[in-house]
Amino acid sequence: MLQNEPGGEVVQELLETALISSVNWSEVTQKALDWQAELEWLSQELTALGLEILPFTAAVAEATARLRAATRQAGLSLGDRACLATAAVLGLPAITTDRVWPDLGLPIEIRVVR
Repeated sequence: MLQNEPGGEVVQELLETALISSVNWSEVTQKALDWQAELEWLSQELTALGLEILPFTAAVAEATARLRAATRQAGLSLGDRACLATAAVLGLPAITTDRVWPDLGLPIEIRVVR
């Protein structure tokens, strides 16, 4: 959404009720810094649109670790697994642009936005 990529309009519509783990927020802000974006502005804008940033709890950390074996062959990163684990722990769908995730056979609802 931040770079006007395909699927960004879907992400923008979801922000009103969206949650993101602090691990994944770190990834977003890292990319934003690469683009020389102002982090305070970015945080204020996205939270004003409804995005809620959640702490990376011990329960989510453990769920992230448990996903490693099931996702290793697909090359999922720690951030990818943190997103999936957050969704699993909260019983919510994981939103992604990665078309491989639904093929992993995980007991997590996954929505691919492009």
